[in-house]
Amino acid sequence: METAYLNTKVGTLEGVEHGYGPNVHVLADPYALGQLARLCSPDVGQPAFNMLVRQLYEHLMTTTLNLLFPRVVMESTTRMHAYTPNGVFRGSVIDRSTRVVCVDVARAGILPSQVCFDVANTVFDPDGVRQDHVIMSRRTDADGKVVGADISGMKIGGPIDGRHVLFPDPMGATGGSLAAAISYYKEHHGAAPALIATLNLIVTPRFIRALLDAHPQVHIVALRVDRGESEAGVLGGPLGARWAQEN
Repeated sequence: METAYLNTKVGTLEGVEHGYGPNVHVLADPYALGQLARLCSPDVGQPAFNMLVRQLYEHLMTTTLNLLFPRVVMESTTRMHAYTPNGVFRGSVIDRSTRVVCVDVARAGILPSQVCFDVANTVFDPDGVRQDHVIMSRRTDADGKVVGADISGMKIGGPIDGRHVLFPDPMGATGGSLAAAISYYKEHHGAAPALIATLNLIVTPRFIRALLDAHPQVHIVALRVDRGESEAGVLGGPLGARWAQEN
């Protein structure tokens, strides 16, 4: 029985403790875990399914902004300024000038990327926000084993140098497709992005290792790690403590 999510420490951006390294962020979020459990239930169909996906990706996008995006000190006059000179807000906020690319990896469906794109347009200057589209499929061998990924089409709006590039992908299973998509961007559209991050509802230990082996600078932000086929002794310990034995 998995025990990593029984006593999550709510209210901290650091998330669940794990041994996957500093670029992996597993959120400590009872609200999201409950909604995700509903989404994964075979009893949930439309329209509840898409509604839950939207809720979870709005939440995941907001948390990613708080975790990984640059901040500036903002000063803004409030409505109370008409009555008192102290009616001014000053505080640290997300930098509105940040340039963002949300990549729709069509194999995973367009809804997660669309939600992140919509959120980004409310937070940042829309002139600096774009959505790219990449159509991918897994490549398998004669035994059905995943051996790679193929890109069959794309619509990419320009370079990624200096931009924050987001790959919303609900299920991070093997890591092959996203690793290939990130490699394509870096080889053809700019090798110096400010940030590359994947936004996942669920990831596997295999996904984490494959993605970080291929792209060590990538950040992974996930609601849950699925290691459900691991032995009982592994499931009883912290995430990543016995990474090689997690399955």
